[in-house]
Amino acid sequence: MSLPQVSSLTVQELAQKLQQEGSQLQLIDVREPEELALASIPGFQNFPLSQFPYWYNTICQTLDPTKETLVLCHHGIRSARVCAVLINLGFQQVKNIAGGIDAYAREIDPTVGRY
Repeated sequence: MSLPQVSSLTVQELAQKLQQEGSQLQLIDVREPEELALASIPGFQNFPLSQFPYWYNTICQTLDPTKETLVLCHHGIRSARVCAVLINLGFQQVKNIAGGIDAYAREIDPTVGRY
């Protein structure tokens, strides 16, 4: 399976989209539950990368492959991998959040925890 080109979104663009289109977006956080306990952004659904074998076969039924889907992790590495998988599964509007939740906490919302 070849890895497709993954588009990315800055945390500034994410903040703007959350304000304008929040309810129309599919938001995925691929970090582990322990990480979510330290820092999270409301509205994101958790699909931990470590549990990939458990959600891989059902994610197309859980989420809409035609909706804009934004994927988050700590710094943007794990989320980029999941974006590639989603694109290979037929998701049409997938974007990786560059810099992850760490950049979001630094640049957008200092009340979001950092670790």
